[in-house]
Amino acid sequence: MPGLAPRSHHSPVMAAVSVQRQDRVDATAAAVLVLLCALWGVQQVAVKVAVEQGLPPALQATLRSFVAAVLVCVWIGLKEGRVAVRALLRRDAALGPGLITAVLFALEFLALYPGLHLTTASRGVVFLYTAPFFTALGAHLFIPAERMSLRQAAGLVIAFAGVAAAFADSLGEQGGSVAGDLLCLAAGALWGATTVVVKANPVLSHTTSSKVLLMQLAGSVPILLLASAAFGDLDHWPQATGLAWACLFYQTVIVAFLSYLTWFWLILTYPAGRIAGFTFLSPLFGILAGWLLLGEHASFGLLLGLAAIAVGLRLVNGRGPLRR
Repeated sequence: MPGLAPRSHHSPVMAAVSVQRQDRVDATAAAVLVLLCALWGVQQVAVKVAVEQGLPPALQATLRSFVAAVLVCVWIGLKEGRVAVRALLRRDAALGPGLITAVLFALEFLALYPGLHLTTASRGVVFLYTAPFFTALGAHLFIPAERMSLRQAAGLVIAFAGVAAAFADSLGEQGGSVAGDLLCLAAGALWGATTVVVKANPVLSHTTSSKVLLMQLAGSVPILLLASAAFGDLDHWPQATGLAWACLFYQTVIVAFLSYLTWFWLILTYPAGRIAGFTFLSPLFGILAGWLLLGEHASFGLLLGLAAIAVGLRLVNGRGPLRR
């Protein structure tokens, strides 16, 4: 990971309050976003495989949040010392809005994991990654400095059209369900809402990325644990296979810990609506992972979709005014 030096203003682990704000996505951020999109695209396959291998959905989400929260504390302790950990755990003005993001985060995964179990990974991922629409719309409504121009709005529409083209054949496959699709769509809306809350709230927007992540992860654990108990998931975990635990490790350490720290650094440094446009790449990585690992159909519209996404992202991140 880049920027691991203690108290670096660009560290994805301990982004300082005085982090240097950027008004557009630079080459470094773009490269990091592409990597994150690849990790997130594969994650949908990992969730589905873990469920099929014996780890129930709500229990997966609970363990994922709990272990990732512990890892954040351990990481900060190793890099910054005990004083930094105590500062991370100290109650302050960020607690209230942080708990709101924790509730949204928990609800997102309570929708996503069962949704992926009910539908195919290819169908689920395209509905999940409607999140940039909700993020861009929320940023436009609640963050005056990030209002979209008509060109940027058109870029998001073109990018989504590219995703639709790439998934046109997959959306017609058997194995999906309306309920699963709607749950994944709800997860996308909740993800977008979480991003907007973090960016729009004046306290959270000046809070270290590691603290924002920790509040979200730790705060979601009680909600997810109660849901696991209510769904009866706690009775089934001994049936999980080694592959299921490997998939959970990927979701927890690689995605929920490393990639989320980086994501919070990005949304606290760059315009939320603009970086959200890059998440349209995740479905493309997801469909490739589904094809390679699950044997799901890979549409010939993939190349056309990729071209449309590239055009859309260029419009979203191009030079020009942020206001109409």
